[in-house]
Amino acid sequence: MWILMVEAGVALFLFVFIVWWTMFAGRKDSDRDDGDDTPAP
Repeated sequence: MWILMVEAGVALFLFVFIVWWTMFAGRKDSDRDDGDDTPAP
């Protein structure tokens, strides 16, 4: 029974890690769209 709990914990950790990675990995401050389309002087 404990092996099922370990497996479920690992699966949950991987799911949260993948979601976290896809949310924050590719974003840089210069890539964000702040809604301001005017070029910087």
